[in-house]
Amino acid sequence: MGKQIPISKTFTVAGKEYTLETGKLATLAHGSVLLRHGNTMLLATVVSDKTAKEGQSFFPLSVDYREKFAAAGRIPGNFFKREGRISDYEVLISRLVDRAIRPLFPDHYRHETQVNVILLSGDKEVLPDALAGLAASAAFTVSEIPFEGPIAEVRVSKVDGEYIVNPTRSENDRATLDIIVAATAKDILMVEGEAQECSEKEFVEAIKIAHAAIKEMCQAQLDLREMVGGLGVREVAPVASNEELKAKIWSLGWDAVCEIASKGSSKTERKSALEGVDEKIKSDLLEAFGEEFCTQNASLISNYLHKLQKEAIRDVVLSKGVRLDGRKTTEIRPIWSEVDYLPSAHGSAVFTRGETQSITTATLGTKLDEAMIDNALDYHFDKFFLHYNFPSFCTGETKPNRAPSRREVGHGNLARRSVEQMMPEGYPYTVRVVSDILESNGSSSMATVCAASLSLMDAGVPITRQIAGIAMGMIADDKGRVAILSDILGDEDHLGDMDFKVTGTDKGICGCQMDIKIDGMPYELLETALEQARQGRLHILGEMNKTMAEPRPDLKPHAPRIVVIEIDSEYIGAVIGTGGKVIQGIQKETGTVVNLEEVGKKGIITIASPNLDGIERARNIIKAIVFEPEAGQVFTGKVVKIMAFGCFVEFAPGKDGLVHISELAWHRVNSVEDEGITEGDMLEVQYMGLDEKNGKYRFSRKALLPKPEGYVEPAPRERGPRRDDGDDDRGPRRGGFDRRDDRRGGGGGGGRGPRR
Repeated sequence: MGKQIPISKTFTVAGKEYTLETGKLATLAHGSVLLRHGNTMLLATVVSDKTAKEGQSFFPLSVDYREKFAAAGRIPGNFFKREGRISDYEVLISRLVDRAIRPLFPDHYRHETQVNVILLSGDKEVLPDALAGLAASAAFTVSEIPFEGPIAEVRVSKVDGEYIVNPTRSENDRATLDIIVAATAKDILMVEGEAQECSEKEFVEAIKIAHAAIKEMCQAQLDLREMVGGLGVREVAPVASNEELKAKIWSLGWDAVCEIASKGSSKTERKSALEGVDEKIKSDLLEAFGEEFCTQNASLISNYLHKLQKEAIRDVVLSKGVRLDGRKTTEIRPIWSEVDYLPSAHGSAVFTRGETQSITTATLGTKLDEAMIDNALDYHFDKFFLHYNFPSFCTGETKPNRAPSRREVGHGNLARRSVEQMMPEGYPYTVRVVSDILESNGSSSMATVCAASLSLMDAGVPITRQIAGIAMGMIADDKGRVAILSDILGDEDHLGDMDFKVTGTDKGICGCQMDIKIDGMPYELLETALEQARQGRLHILGEMNKTMAEPRPDLKPHAPRIVVIEIDSEYIGAVIGTGGKVIQGIQKETGTVVNLEEVGKKGIITIASPNLDGIERARNIIKAIVFEPEAGQVFTGKVVKIMAFGCFVEFAPGKDGLVHISELAWHRVNSVEDEGITEGDMLEVQYMGLDEKNGKYRFSRKALLPKPEGYVEPAPRERGPRRDDGDDDRGPRRGGFDRRDDRRGGGGGGGRGPRR
């Protein structure tokens, strides 16, 4: 069998080259495409069952994005040395693809469909997340699966004031705006990203630039499909319908549902009332059509009941401007919040908006608490992370509590990216924020942003500004009627045409996540929605500021305190010690956590402890280790060793220097003991500088004593056996910075200054 010759399409967008290739790899999949950009290669495969499962009531679509560590020339760092369960990073990219393609299948398509996107080769400068959607769409485009695409996804970042399509990793690190946009050639489908308080105008401009690039990518996929040739589209069984039954249900229930939608009620009351309407309609249908007919058409009846509620509620909003809970379209639900609710937490807040409530904690830790992020193309440590939990009781439901769902990972990521924009630069603490949703009726991720901001302020974290989030919705019909809804309910999310979450401060946008479910949303409408979101966000910020407008001036008494010390890199070894003995000794002696990191030519030391006294003692020990005396400086030190040629005086913790026998007094001294000096005595001495021969500290006692009248310099003493510098007499030369061990493995403190 000869080598397979693929069909490929190479195209250029915004000055960057891309290649789509099919027919060489994974040919048994219903559709497969290899996408190449630089040295990055993504293989996307799609498979869809040709028959639907009997009784299937939803579209069973699954999307998995996975990265092979071999793509980056790495072996996984886990115990098993193989790729494990899907990581949060991979979940987030899977969601980017899923949210973009899910609306593009026939409404009644119920065939199980699976998308796999695999990173086979990785270029460290190419960000693969924005390419996964393009690869998946291309795989559908060269298949016979009924996909109403193609789509593409691109990243647009604003770097140094310029918009860049699919920037390199290095460029994106400097971005002040970073969004990923998914769209067909005609319509925007999804937007997600973050910004450093950008304006609404900048945000819309970035989307327009992204859409222009997407149109070119969509055309390239259509060109590839044409090159493959001979592709049809699978027939999908027509959806079951019964116009007589539908008309009967509408006549029985329309007025009742409209009345419920118009009166303004709580989630529980509304649910109970609508269930009552459903039961009444079913009873009337049983009487009108008989039991056998209703049993045979149970699924169709259920579907029509759902559509009735959706259409009636939408009509009430569009015709009367009244929402399910009685609010106007621009009105925000009542808000109350409280901080310092949990006495043992470092920071806590309860934020409630309508029937949505989050209790959020902020916990401060040290460098040892940093989160390790180990992906194929990215290995780093995070000092700020936010986790979002959505237990079943918050919606009055029962289900097993398991690992965080993809939805929880996605909502937590949106909140984290937003709040992180307000974190102070160079903050020495590791910070973990946890949001537990206790009640949910829409916008729980935005409640998380608000509660996180308050909890950080309560913890004393000096965030730049208060940040809030709001979820926007939209309802539109084919008559041209449009209603943009601020602070949407859960039901409004389900029956609406847009879910648009926006976070930010009073200065601008910090994060966004938008899913559009209808065709042809004009940019003018998007601008209107953004302005309405801004007004709503300002209102929410005002309510939050009533609770807490500024961070606490200090941390809670039980929170760890961190002091940062900067030292010259010459002293790093002295602070660490051989095998870490010195730094471990400091921690044990003071009850602190000490971390040292070399940054450039400096050593950055953090000392952490809830005990301020322990921090101060650790700081003094470290200062003593790195302390350098100045010529002429006077010390009162302890005599730590007496030798025939003089004595050694500890002038600072862990540091000593030689007082030569000739520097003890103005007269000739034959032995140290003749001056009444013994080990343990305190001696006042003056620093005379470093010995030119061996670089050791030199001290003098006689320099502080009155010079005798008529003093005559004594003749040089006769030299005996070699012992002038004390090295041979004191044992092995110490050769370190001080009496503590250094990183070069030297012995005890030799009284030397830093290496010259």
